[in-house]
Amino acid sequence: MDVINKNELINANKKLMFQVQQNENRVAKLVIENQKFVSQNNENEKQITGLKNINKELMFHYQENKKCHDELTITHKELLSQNKENEKQGVVVIKTNKELKKAQETQKGYIEGLESILFMTSHRIRQPIANILGLSYLLNESKNSKEEIKVFIEFIKQSALTLDVYTQELSSYTFDLKKNL
Repeated sequence: MDVINKNELINANKKLMFQVQQNENRVAKLVIENQKFVSQNNENEKQITGLKNINKELMFHYQENKKCHDELTITHKELLSQNKENEKQGVVVIKTNKELKKAQETQKGYIEGLESILFMTSHRIRQPIANILGLSYLLNESKNSKEEIKVFIEFIKQSALTLDVYTQELSSYTFDLKKNL
């Protein structure tokens, strides 16, 4: 039995050696796989660290963008307010412009009226005055007869009456001109 046991033991030992060899091969493969896994794990950790950094950067940019958005919202509200104010001022400017145009038209009419007054003064009123002055020079001469003096006085009266009519017209015209301002 010793021989059988010995052969059995040798066979069992060979089997165990074979199994040990297979286990060592498996362990070697597992070591290689583990090294690959560790390497992949290290790579994954680097990627996770990179993703964390990118996430931090994205959060920073998000916060910056939010600040910009908030500032733009405030600026937009201010611009809307300024736009409303500008519209109000635009209405005032348009109204003022209309008033200025009306004032210019009134002023133009007033200037035309003043030109008419100047014309009346220089022509219609000046003529009777010139007549009166001319007749007064003639009266100063001592050679005038009584008949000539009466004619001169009649001309002076006519010129004075004409001057009175023109003066009344001028006064009425000036009153109307002031009234239309």
